[in-house]
Amino acid sequence: MPLSALKRIRHHWFSPQLWLRRLVLWGGAVCVGGVAILFAKGAEHANLYLHQMIAWSPYLPLVVTPAGLALAVYVTQRVFAGAEGSGIPQVIAALQIQDEKVRNAVLSLKVAFGKIVVTLFGLVVGAAIGREGPTVQIGASIMHSIGRFVRFSRHETERGLILAGGAAGVAAAFNTPLAGIVFAIEEMSRSFEERTSGTILTAVIIAGITSLAVIGDYPYFGHTSAVLPLDKAWIAVLVCGASGGLAGGIFSRMIIASARGLPWNMSLFKRNRPVLFAAACGLVLALLGLLSDSTTYGTGYHEAQRVLEGSGEVPAFYGVLKLLATAVSYASGIPGGLFSPSLAVGAGFGVNISQIMPYAPAGAVVLLGMAGYFAGVVQAPITAFVIVIEMTDNHQLALPLMATALLAAGTSRLICPWPIYKALSEGFMERAKSRAAAAQLPGS
Repeated sequence: MPLSALKRIRHHWFSPQLWLRRLVLWGGAVCVGGVAILFAKGAEHANLYLHQMIAWSPYLPLVVTPAGLALAVYVTQRVFAGAEGSGIPQVIAALQIQDEKVRNAVLSLKVAFGKIVVTLFGLVVGAAIGREGPTVQIGASIMHSIGRFVRFSRHETERGLILAGGAAGVAAAFNTPLAGIVFAIEEMSRSFEERTSGTILTAVIIAGITSLAVIGDYPYFGHTSAVLPLDKAWIAVLVCGASGGLAGGIFSRMIIASARGLPWNMSLFKRNRPVLFAAACGLVLALLGLLSDSTTYGTGYHEAQRVLEGSGEVPAFYGVLKLLATAVSYASGIPGGLFSPSLAVGAGFGVNISQIMPYAPAGAVVLLGMAGYFAGVVQAPITAFVIVIEMTDNHQLALPLMATALLAAGTSRLICPWPIYKALSEGFMERAKSRAAAAQLPGS
């Protein structure tokens, strides 16, 4: 064996520095998995408290939701600046920010802690938000913060650890390891670099093992056995893909518009009176909750699960109402993600489509609706159908889901040319730089 090969083997297996890096990476991935599990358990309890409040009186959100959102925005802006929104745009921005101080501020443990606390509080008071997007920022923050205490190369610190933390967050949040890898490739990096691939894969595997060890192997939405016959039922693929892409593109434009500047005088109102604006958003959410028989609050996880299992119904316009509730929640400026609410919206649209296509299995159409709308929102079709497959443990619908997601993503780009998370990351990057510059001014 050549001497050079022996040196490489010795360096790979016996280098103390390499083993230190590996232990840091593995330990960080375990931490990400553990925090994601605690966050998920907290979200379940938040949902329980919310429904206890609604059971006591469905009119309580008319007071609690406006006051709660106002408090959430106040705390976010005063204590946890940078924790607002999904969390995925922050991670994408951090991958591009060159200023180390700005990047450290975006991916700080303080912001990650605030993301957890305020997101859970938002769920308690009725905001239509998810925990998966925030888990991406939390995972990236944990890995990045741990990496700062060890001598990693700049490339590994800026790319590998951040991507690995975000991917591990997705894997642990949904209990879908493959989706975590695909999401890191397709959405957060838009490329797959050889130097970061092993780091990402290792972090996702360890975070996934942590999740499995603690809460077991379970599909996020349970097991479904729906199939789509290769006949006229495939028309559902075209309908779900086109309608999901159309609705997802419209929603994306709404979210991007709310981040760049709302129409009329609302943008000025939000900028000058953010707490009062959040209270107004909370009132709108409460009214939407009354219209939807209290089904538009929270993540939408339980509503989507009941629809898939056939154990419950949702209002006829649930998809539209949940879409509006999610948009209003995001516009308010509180922390919270779009993943779970988007899947719930897609399930609602799937129910509507199945009612006009009785020749197609209803369960299959609901899954196609979820994949179509989700792909339309994020414009990441591979992530969309992989997440739906892993969450429902249904591989028989792989081809229909894939076709639906691809059609939906293409349709969405006609409505909204900018991928939502990339567009939001650009705005967040500018705000992060402005905050950093303001913090350096004398007397600030």
